[in-house]
Amino acid sequence: MSRIGGFLLAMFIAIAAAAGVAFLLYKNELGYRRDAASRGSLVAKLDLGPIEYADSGAGIPLLSIHGAGGGFDQGLANAADLVGGGFRIIAPSRFGYLRTPIPQDSSPSAQADAHAALLSKLNVPKTVVVCMSAGARSAVELTLRHPDKVVALILIVPALYSPTSPVSIDVSRGNKFAFWAVNAGGDFAWWATEKIAPSILIRFLGVRPALVAAAPQAEQDRVMSFVKSVEPLSLRFPGINIDSTPELHELPLEEITAPTMIISARDDLFNTLPAAEFAAGKIPGAKLVVYDTGGHLLVGQVQEVRKAVRTFLASAGLIPSSDATETPVRRHRPQAR
Repeated sequence: MSRIGGFLLAMFIAIAAAAGVAFLLYKNELGYRRDAASRGSLVAKLDLGPIEYADSGAGIPLLSIHGAGGGFDQGLANAADLVGGGFRIIAPSRFGYLRTPIPQDSSPSAQADAHAALLSKLNVPKTVVVCMSAGARSAVELTLRHPDKVVALILIVPALYSPTSPVSIDVSRGNKFAFWAVNAGGDFAWWATEKIAPSILIRFLGVRPALVAAAPQAEQDRVMSFVKSVEPLSLRFPGINIDSTPELHELPLEEITAPTMIISARDDLFNTLPAAEFAAGKIPGAKLVVYDTGGHLLVGQVQEVRKAVRTFLASAGLIPSSDATETPVRRHRPQAR
């Protein structure tokens, strides 16, 4: 065999070996993610269909509604990060996420009715509602349709209607690739991108990669945990598909009577600030908190957000004033092996 032929053969063997190792690593991690997504939740049999949920902790009931790409696990993590302890966290998987199927009517109003039915099933007459991103649509509908069940409403980077500048995502080359991976339901594409070029997924989730790179290690870990929490993508794709084609329209926000707080960031790449400002102008007495930086995941602002949320709940008489400042709690998150 010639020297060139031997070199090519060695290269082929090395590439094949690397591909084999990568495939085994992918299968192992994906299996772990699937296993983690199947644990820690229950399925409620409701008249409108099955709804997956987690019920964790003790204290004041808090309904944590996840955003796009989430599930009950993201709802638990969001509550731990952005609210803190002292609550009974009820975290449903919205329509099309994990073990919650898509009903004939998958509108935000139908999802709101599902939230209300789940609360009734769990004998929870009233709850604080905390939502993130696309979860704001059903949270607002719940507050409007079932006002007796909501004692306070907290909208974090809400993907809601704005008459002037709608929620959107840029169409950079990296985002086009991420859209392709999502639309293909591509577990491997998402996993491989997370390993090779995580900045593509960070931007796709509404945060400037440079902001994450400059953040403390704990914040970098939190963001990457969020990226990994989307896996397995195929178990969340039906819900992502619903969230990606919203029919946003103006709601009678002026009818909301629950104390309301709205949080956004000026550099949110999903452009949620105009919607947050519009909602704050419509909801009577709503408190608006805007950070100059942080992006869609509020990078670097978690401690401030938690403090603001707890101060808001204390001012509404829902937690003692002494509990407004709380030390961080360990968040629920899937861990890589």
